[in-house]
Amino acid sequence: MHSCLSLAATFLALVSLATLSTAERLVGRVLIYSRTLEYRHDSIPTAIQALKEKGPSYNILFDATEDPKLFTDENLSQYDALFFLHTTGDVLNGTNLAAFQKYLDLGGNFVGVHAASACLYTTPFYGKELGAWFTYHPVLQNATVNVLDHSHPSTSMLPDRWHIQEEMYNFDSDPRKLGAIVLLSADESTYVDTAPHAQQGTPHPSAWYQERGAGIQAGGVAGRSFYTSLGHLNETWQDNLFMSHVMGGLSWAIESNTTRFSDPDAQVGSTEISNYTIAVSSTATSSTPTASATSTANSKSSGQSLSLTPFALLSSASAIALGALALLA
Repeated sequence: MHSCLSLAATFLALVSLATLSTAERLVGRVLIYSRTLEYRHDSIPTAIQALKEKGPSYNILFDATEDPKLFTDENLSQYDALFFLHTTGDVLNGTNLAAFQKYLDLGGNFVGVHAASACLYTTPFYGKELGAWFTYHPVLQNATVNVLDHSHPSTSMLPDRWHIQEEMYNFDSDPRKLGAIVLLSADESTYVDTAPHAQQGTPHPSAWYQERGAGIQAGGVAGRSFYTSLGHLNETWQDNLFMSHVMGGLSWAIESNTTRFSDPDAQVGSTEISNYTIAVSSTATSSTPTASATSTANSKSSGQSLSLTPFALLSSASAIALGALALLA
């Protein structure tokens, strides 16, 4: 009987330690950069608001800026990912670009959305980290994209054929030549585009990822890179299915084990303790005609944050311990 009591006490102590560890996990910190020097999307404020609202559910804290002066070694070192949102033109200069390059070399992660492929055309390392630059798009119209890989956290919730209203981007090169894995492919038979665009390869890439971002210099530590060409309209950023796509890609990126979010010994990334309570699962349901599917988001093992709250852990431990004691009575 004494040994059973000791076992129950030991179990409670171990769970208490696990609870403390869960309560003190780091928050993923992400810098949204949305400076524009050419075309400006009016969906930028909507997108930033939507991202910040989704952040707590994924254990991610967002900062947002359009100030290139924040691209310094010291400032970027606190982020687990840089999120380029609708950036257009030469949005960084030489000094800022040097800090950006160093951040990537130290294991920093990159996420780009839509017009992020329409900036820094004369910066080779950015083009490699991104995967391919935007060339042109036909008029905004209804179209369909095919999901090529459902195993990725950015696509696991999507239907095989995703019906959207979007600017269907074309690119100057094939991201697969840099080692990117294409996740979404535009079905060119579902929309009108009469201009030639063979240089981007087939099937037509619309979203992709790089397990090791190609923008690093020799000797650098490669983080992850994710890009999606979708996201033009305000309504798109109000669509839960699209948000699950974007947040799935971002959460996958910061699980790279190259920043402090997933490796405490990393050289860059958040050092801030999370105050968020993360749900065990979440459901993504499209609320607009641009898409139609309902599913459960992947767990952290596939890229999204997943943890029981300290209260839930403690309650479970107490129940088990009480059950053990009851067996002794």
